[in-house]
Amino acid sequence: MSEPHSDIGRKRQRAIYVAGVGGQRPAAPVGQAELATAAQGAMSSEAWAYLAGGAGRESTMDANRAAFERWRIVPRVLRDVEQRDLSIELFGQRLPSPLLLCPVGVLGLVHREADLAVAKAAAALHVPYIFSNQASVPMETCAAAMGDSPRWFQLYWSRSNELVASFVRRAEACGCSAIVLTLDTTMLGWRPRDLDLGSLPFMSGQGIAQYTSDPVFRAELKENALGSTRSTPEIKPPLNLPTIVTALKQKANFPGGLFANLTASDPRAAVQRFMTTYSRPSLQWDDLKFLRQHTKLPIVLKGVLHPDDAKKAVELGIDGLIVSNHGGRQIDGEIASLDALPAVAEAVNGKIPVLLDSGVRGGADVFKALALGATAVCLGRPYVYGLAVAGQQGVEEVIGNVLAEFDLTVGLTGYANVGEITRAAIQITA
Repeated sequence: MSEPHSDIGRKRQRAIYVAGVGGQRPAAPVGQAELATAAQGAMSSEAWAYLAGGAGRESTMDANRAAFERWRIVPRVLRDVEQRDLSIELFGQRLPSPLLLCPVGVLGLVHREADLAVAKAAAALHVPYIFSNQASVPMETCAAAMGDSPRWFQLYWSRSNELVASFVRRAEACGCSAIVLTLDTTMLGWRPRDLDLGSLPFMSGQGIAQYTSDPVFRAELKENALGSTRSTPEIKPPLNLPTIVTALKQKANFPGGLFANLTASDPRAAVQRFMTTYSRPSLQWDDLKFLRQHTKLPIVLKGVLHPDDAKKAVELGIDGLIVSNHGGRQIDGEIASLDALPAVAEAVNGKIPVLLDSGVRGGADVFKALALGATAVCLGRPYVYGLAVAGQQGVEEVIGNVLAEFDLTVGLTGYANVGEITRAAIQITA
C-alpha cells in the first residue's frame, strides 16, 4: 500500500532549510538549469548526447517547453487548503500522487547502479516506476528491490513475437501492474548529437539487459549460432583500438562480466541479434490482439498524439494512453505533447486514463497537465540528471522536489485535492 504524500511541500522545504542551518546543501541542485549543468559535468560526452539530445534541430524539445510556458496558472484565494490530498485512482490502485517515472533506457551510461538506483528511489517515495525495455539492469532485479511499490513495464515490440510474449510474462511474474507499449520508436529518430559522435550505446552491449537476461533471446542466440542465415548483411567496423575497446565493453556488459566472457562469442552475437530484432516498423493495430492474448494486465499505448488514434484505441479496448513525443527524441518539428493533450483527452472523454510525458520539469508542469485533462504525469530527464549527480539520493531528491512543488502549487492555487483541478485553473497566453 502506497503512503500518502501528505503536506510534502512544506515538509520538503523544512528539511532542506533545517539541513542548511548545519551547512548541508542538497545533493542534487533544486533549480532545473543548475541540475542539468551538474548532470552534464558528471557524464561523458557520449552519455550526455544520448540522454539530453533530441531529433534534428531539437525543435520538438523546444516546443515541449514552450507549450508549458504558454499556459499560465490563475490562482483562487481564501480557500481552506490546510489539508491537501494529491492521491489518484489508476487501474484499480490508489496512488499517493499523479506522478510516475518514465522509462529511460541505458541508465548504465549515467551511474553504475543504473535502473536499480532509480527503482530503490521510486520505492522509497512510493512513486510508480515504468521499467525500461532498454534497461541496464534486468526487471527482476529492480522489482526485487521495490517490495510492493508499484511498477509497470515498457515494451518495444521486437521482430520476434516469442520475445515479446516472454517480456510480458516476465513483467507479470515480477509484479508489474501495466504494460506500456511504446509506439513512436519503431525506428530510431535522426539524432545529430549521437551521430556526430558516432555513438550508439547498444553497439557496446549497453542497455540490452532485458534481452540478455531473457530465456527466449538466449535460445535465439543459440539457434543463430547453429547456422541460421542473416536477414541483413553485417556491416563490419574497421579493426583498430576503438573497435577492440567496444568488443571488450560488449563482453563486460554481458551477464558474467568481462573475464568470464573473454573468449566467448555470445556478447558480440547478442549485440548483433539485438540490432536486427530490436524494433518492428511494420507494427499495426491488428497486432495488438497478440498482446492482449498474452497478458491480462492493463495495456497502455505510449506515443499517441492524434485524437483519431485515441478514439481507435478506445474502440479496441485499450486501457490507457500516454500522450508523448518521446521527449523530442524521435521527430523534429513534432507537435508538443502538452499541445496534443486537450484533443486526445476530449476524444477519450473519460473512458480511459490519459497520461502525459515530454517536457515535464517541475511540479507546476504537473499541475498544468492535469488542468488540461491528464490523469497522471510521467517525469523523465530530471530524475536521470539526479541519478548522474548523486545516484539514488539524487533521484530521491529530484522526485521529492517535483512532488513538493506540485503540492505547494495545488495549495497556493486554491485547491485541496487533485480532482478539483480543471482548465479553469489555467489560461493560455499569446
